[in-house]
Amino acid sequence: MNIKELYQEIILEHGKNPRNLRKTDNFNKDAKGNNPLCGDNVHIYLKLDKKKKVEDISFEGSGCAISMASASIMTDLMKGKEEPEVKEIVNDFLGMIKENPELESKNLKDDEKTRLMCLSGVKQYPMRVKCATLSWHTLISAIDNAQEEINTEKLD
Repeated sequence: MNIKELYQEIILEHGKNPRNLRKTDNFNKDAKGNNPLCGDNVHIYLKLDKKKKVEDISFEGSGCAISMASASIMTDLMKGKEEPEVKEIVNDFLGMIKENPELESKNLKDDEKTRLMCLSGVKQYPMRVKCATLSWHTLISAIDNAQEEINTEKLD
């Protein structure tokens, strides 16, 4: 199996069987996001402890396989990470999806980087970038208590 096939398999698996697709009990932060062009909708739920460490993270929503896979992978990776790590990983991921060839974060293990890199192919399809990044922008909105729904048409 080549790397492209592996990446496709990871996306299909997470798209068909998303992890953390539920509402977190006793969440203390949340945000909604919408991609009107593709019809993707996501609601991110976060439970941070007193030290701003992610105790639990989940999402509800619907959308294309890329959107659902991205949200699933993201929620899996963020459990147990502290807020500064989360923000650094999000920025690294968004940079990789838009322009950087690799992930540079020191806060990710090699297997975590592999799961994120499976989404790197979307940069070849500009309309799909918004599908892959919706949940990530929504996570930052939740952390920052932005209160305004994320709309991919208003993002750069």
